[in-house]
Amino acid sequence: MTATAAFVVLAIVWGLFGLIYVTGRRGAAPETKTTVRSRASRLGIAMQLLAYAIAFVLERPTATPIVPMSATADTTLLIAATVLGVVSLVFCRMAARTLGKQWSMTARVVAEHELIQRGPFAIVRNPIYLGMFGLLVHAALVLATWEAAAAAMTLFLIGTWIRIREEEKILRRQFGATFEDYAGRVPAFLPFNVFRADRSRL
Repeated sequence: MTATAAFVVLAIVWGLFGLIYVTGRRGAAPETKTTVRSRASRLGIAMQLLAYAIAFVLERPTATPIVPMSATADTTLLIAATVLGVVSLVFCRMAARTLGKQWSMTARVVAEHELIQRGPFAIVRNPIYLGMFGLLVHAALVLATWEAAAAAMTLFLIGTWIRIREEEKILRRQFGATFEDYAGRVPAFLPFNVFRADRSRL
């Protein structure tokens, strides 16, 4: 895969990701249905957005690898990054569709809120964030310097931890033992139980 082809696919993936955001926002329950909201999660959102900005703005020279490597290795990395981006996009779409009216940028509970445990939410408790991280890694590997990629990923993970912590405070209060059981079975962000957020880890 050439750098040009990787960039074109990246643009398409991010265009579709934007469409997922727009459709999710349109299908979300109106603000009048919100019963509880955590404004503290906005800090996490800001950090995630800044991470995306770093990955896209601090670009490396066109058609150069992220670190010194052979042309074959660079092509392999670009292919792997592209596959990750596409898979992450599909995962985000599945999760947003499963959320339906409960989709929201900031942490909130709406009237008749359901603790969703099916679909992508049976794999991780926060599948949209996992998909968003995959999209960030995709962009960073295609565009950014290695320093920018490392900074962006670190910042994104910190922002994600903040959002998960704030959102799950609300869900614990809302669903009590039902949420605790869910958190005990399904990891928060990465599909490995060692990273469970209920143990103060991702």
